Amino acid sequence: MIYSFSNSGFRDPETGVYNQTYFMEVFNREWHRHIRDHQSLALLYLCPHIHETISQPQLLELFMKQVQQALLRSTDLLARLDNNAFALGIFEVDDTGAHVVIDRLEQTIGDFNHNLKQQHHGEIEYELGGCVCRPNRDLYLDTLFETVERHTEQMRLPKATEHRLIHL
Repeated sequence: MIYSFSNSGFRDPETGVYNQTYFMEVFNREWHRHIRDHQSLALLYLCPHIHETISQPQLLELFMKQVQQALLRSTDLLARLDNNAFALGIFEVDDTGAHVVIDRLEQTIGDFNHNLKQQHHGEIEYELGGCVCRPNRDLYLDTLFETVERHTEQMRLPKATEHRLIHL
């Protein structure tokens, strides 16, 4: 088998999705394009609670492949931020479109969990939240990421917010 170097620099080796460095580079470029074109975008965080065991090897990889397939547009971007969170960049999207993407992701995760339960395994719990915004010169990209991170953390609390999508 010949190793392919074409994907080695920008893919997460465990899940196959983009890595944080590549995601940030592309998201930054899209951010500035959206400022210029006066378009809105969405940043979503997906935080699955997956504890792989011997009976469930490569569960995270299988889970993320299903999530990747739920993103139907080639411009949508999925990347691993760290061991607990994945980021989804949804470009040229308004509030309604972002809700469609979230609903599709939740349906996909629900189907995945249903199949997992049939194999006598437990469900994967997760948080999925994000923010829709129209980038402008007075709004910093860091502010968007900090807002989405705080929002997703609040979803973990016992009295979690009902709103998966906020606005900035």
